[in-house]
Amino acid sequence: MARTHAAFLRGVMPTNCKMPELAKAFEAAGFTDVLTVLGSGNVVFSTRVKDLDAITKKADAAMTKALGRTFTPYVRTLDHLESLVKRDPYARFHVPAEAKRDVTFLPRSAARPTIPAAIPSAAILAIEGDEAFSFHVPRHPDGPRFMKMFLDTFGEGCTTRTWETVQKVLAKR
Repeated sequence: MARTHAAFLRGVMPTNCKMPELAKAFEAAGFTDVLTVLGSGNVVFSTRVKDLDAITKKADAAMTKALGRTFTPYVRTLDHLESLVKRDPYARFHVPAEAKRDVTFLPRSAARPTIPAAIPSAAILAIEGDEAFSFHVPRHPDGPRFMKMFLDTFGEGCTTRTWETVQKVLAKR
């Protein structure tokens, strides 16, 4: 069966969640074809459930039961992610060659913030639907100021991945 969804989990790192245990939690919830991608809480899986809110609640409950905690899941269909990659939301912007492109997954139906002014090391370029598109320049003299910009703009109710990570998730389809 083809994988149909991805969950991007907020706050996962190798020190607080082992990927095999995370995969087992998703399997215990009834999801199939479960794969984790990298060690940062990206899960690709199949389900017959169509409602993203229902899938999110199911994943959340499964993590709580199996892991004793949850990591907020931001669920997207792989078709949706594929359409983002095909249309390349960065194409209409100037993104420095040395920059990392980032996608911030926002909660569904949340109020959308105003895009702040760019700083030398980063910019939030656009907010479209439930995603924000941005870039940051690694090892810039500004240091981690871009993280403060993201937190000030979106708060902690979101999760961010590099564009490369989104593409790696899609490669597991």
